[in-house]
Amino acid sequence: MTAVAEYGNFTIAANKCFVTQPTLSMQVQKLEEELGVKIFNRATKPIALTDIGEKILVQAKKITEEATRMQDIVSIEKGFIGGEFKLGIIPTVMPTLLPMFLNTFIKKHPKVDLKIEELNPQNITRMLEEGHLDAGIAATPLSMDHILELPLYHEPFVGYIPEGNALHAIEQIEIDDLSMTDLLVLEDGHCFRNHVLNLCQMNRIESNPFDLKSGSFETLINLADEGLGMTLLPFLNANSLTADKKKNLRFFPDPAPAREVSLIHYKSQLKLPIINALRSTISSIIRGAIKFENIKIITPERI
Repeated sequence: MTAVAEYGNFTIAANKCFVTQPTLSMQVQKLEEELGVKIFNRATKPIALTDIGEKILVQAKKITEEATRMQDIVSIEKGFIGGEFKLGIIPTVMPTLLPMFLNTFIKKHPKVDLKIEELNPQNITRMLEEGHLDAGIAATPLSMDHILELPLYHEPFVGYIPEGNALHAIEQIEIDDLSMTDLLVLEDGHCFRNHVLNLCQMNRIESNPFDLKSGSFETLINLADEGLGMTLLPFLNANSLTADKKKNLRFFPDPAPAREVSLIHYKSQLKLPIINALRSTISSIIRGAIKFENIKIITPERI
């Protein structure tokens, strides 16, 4: 039932549930007969819930969630670290952080069936709320009452300024040096874009002489190398550059602007043994990779 409501189509829902479409249709019809109401309006495309169907769906989700929680409670009691665990990671963190901890984690906890998906922050929080994710790794603070944030590390911003740029000659970059007409930033939807705009307080009209929509730091670096400006990178991205490109990096003086990256989950989440194991693994690895003490956290929300 919940799958039909989500996908609005019996065939797609049946495929997702690994049953045949006639079997699923018969099960839903039987439920409707037992309850004496119509849960779905089959005349619409996509199939829509009736008014009473909306209320039944809420209860059905609660039943499914509570059934899952029973197993989680048993796992917590036994100290068992295993089972399926769905994790969402934002695009500006996944390429650098995931290779650092994944191999260590799966070797240490082989009974955890880790399902990882790259998602933007909005989708991570939505899917946590809907129960499609167990946890996420995202920039914080998010200031959402129902989401618990467990900080993993603080990652400073680094300037990438190639030769030919007027700022290349300086040893340290200052916030006042930045100009939106020269600064290449990620497209809307990436929280690191908001970090940069908040850092520079650039919610103004001035902008680059061209309209750029890219979710790739590599693209921004390549454009900067072509003389089209400069960009800001998270420390781990900057640290992964080749030695030749690292010559173009410029750091901020203390307190260095930085973002907070956290493991986030729904407050009522019960897969805490896996969450704690994941946090412990990442924290122990990242501690030796980022060693900045004097920082200033920049919020990922637009101000």
